[in-house]
Amino acid sequence: MKDLGPLKYFLGIEVSRSSEGIFLSQRKYALDLLQETGMSGCQPVNTPIEEGLKLCVEPNQVSTDKGRYQRLVGRLMYLAHTRPDLAYALSVVSQYMHNPGEQHMNAVMRILRYLKNAPGKGILFAKNVNHQSIEVYTDADWAGAVDDRRSTSGYFTFVGGNLVTWKSKKQNVIARSSAEAEFRGMALGLCETLWLRLLLQDLGYLSRQPIRLFCDNKAACDIAHNPVQHDRTKHVEVDRFFIKEKLDDKIVELPKIRSEDQLADILTKAVSSQVFSKFLDKLGMCDIYAPTRGGVLRY
Repeated sequence: MKDLGPLKYFLGIEVSRSSEGIFLSQRKYALDLLQETGMSGCQPVNTPIEEGLKLCVEPNQVSTDKGRYQRLVGRLMYLAHTRPDLAYALSVVSQYMHNPGEQHMNAVMRILRYLKNAPGKGILFAKNVNHQSIEVYTDADWAGAVDDRRSTSGYFTFVGGNLVTWKSKKQNVIARSSAEAEFRGMALGLCETLWLRLLLQDLGYLSRQPIRLFCDNKAACDIAHNPVQHDRTKHVEVDRFFIKEKLDDKIVELPKIRSEDQLADILTKAVSSQVFSKFLDKLGMCDIYAPTRGGVLRY
């Protein structure tokens, strides 16, 4: 074995250290991708997906190069390891790998234009002595998929105030109400945080604080607290008992949160550039060459 010193670059992921913490990015990977696709001189945009965009498979859609589409989406999905801002856009375009059309390729090109705007954007893991606090923000977009009317779930998990994992995924079944869609999203996020809690315990951090699960849907939160069976909850009965059990055991709590503060909103729908930028700052995402809250990052 050979000591190569502090980690700086591994499988396309760049690791930088400073007095503020550890910064992960894939700047070189993003620039190489823009160069290979001929998008180095493109006009940059502020969001990876157009606000309010709903993609679908149209009957007479203009076909595009299927192989090129799949290669581009695959390259972008690897870039998402340090770019949670791409999660929703990639979740949408990856649903059409089998039959992409011109509108789907345009959506992929927009993601590349967004990369041109800030190729060095990444995640900052700031120093924090409270490593035992676990939080998760969950959200769902009810019946948002045009093709099959399935809902999209999304969650962000934080350990010690730092973003650790995230996901944007279309639900496997059709939800009959927004509360049902949100409830399935809550169960998905809770499973992730329970796994993180066990991982921290294996590392020697025995957390005695309850997991804080933030959901902005009042009906879903009321169902979680209410043990009475209703017609509207019989479709999510297993998830209901699962969440109720964790609430009774004081493993999780459901603090109130306003819809405008729900970070997971950008994982379930295409939002405006103003909302998108505001949430990225709260997620701890920044550019290695851009000013931060504590000044300019220096590595």
